[in-house]
Amino acid sequence: MKPAVLGRQILDDVPLDVLVPYIDWRFFFTAWELPGRFPEVLDDPVYGTAARDLYGEATRLLDRIVHERLLRARTAYGFWPAQSDGNDIVLYTDESRGTELVRFPMLRQQARTGSGAPHACLADFVAPAGSGVRDYVGAFAVTAGLGTDELVAHFTADHDDYHGIMAKALADRLAEAFAEWLHERARREWYAPGEQLAQADLLHERFRGIRPAFGYPACPDHSEKSKLFGLLDAAAAGIELTESFAMLPAASVSGIYLGHPAARYFAVGRVGRDQVEDYARRKGIGLEEAERSLAPNLGYDPKASGAAAA
Repeated sequence: MKPAVLGRQILDDVPLDVLVPYIDWRFFFTAWELPGRFPEVLDDPVYGTAARDLYGEATRLLDRIVHERLLRARTAYGFWPAQSDGNDIVLYTDESRGTELVRFPMLRQQARTGSGAPHACLADFVAPAGSGVRDYVGAFAVTAGLGTDELVAHFTADHDDYHGIMAKALADRLAEAFAEWLHERARREWYAPGEQLAQADLLHERFRGIRPAFGYPACPDHSEKSKLFGLLDAAAAGIELTESFAMLPAASVSGIYLGHPAARYFAVGRVGRDQVEDYARRKGIGLEEAERSLAPNLGYDPKASGAAAA
């Protein structure tokens, strides 16, 4: 199905109160090293008192952030005609699909498994060029961290490090909530116009489509964010990249949208020199640069000559 609108869109100052219902509090408590599921952790015989106190402080600060507009949320997102070309995902300037806009090289699982399951690649979830199927891919960058530095500085000036840390944690949760809210909006604008899901279904990802992020297990090369940010002109939404491809503000999330019914998350895992050489060729960089970008995923010692594939 073709998205309702092709190209990039900017949503400026999205109201925080629409994002709050999408917060997944599980990871908030994990960040504070309180084990257990939410909301069950609030009644835990060991951690319940601490969890309730923390939750009370967090919700009070969150209410203040929302009502006083202490943080701001913005996004750049959009949809483009796309096809796969081998293990690459190619986005085009228009429906003629004659001019490439950006090409994202992807990696394929390579480590041997005993399950017999096919080795997955994100490009598998986009229709191949020449297949006769006209496909599309989305992209996004969201932040809920605009204003975080000022808010933390305010708490620091009052010697209140506790609420400064909590403000950062809440900004992170709002950014993830924003990404979830926007993904729901994107699905409705693309292939699921009538989707209506309960929060529990959203938290357990009981919907079609995924939003993989560069630097995470299915596409572990952080440097591909530079292409993503160029595609979106993410700076127009107030989101930038550092030299090491970290996002600023820190409370930001970015990635691509894949709507194939079989699309799923997975970990690429270890890859061999053969695939890294091919990846470097497809990306147009040297082998050593590719090895630096994929260092945690290398299934061989790059300093060893004739290293075997994973």
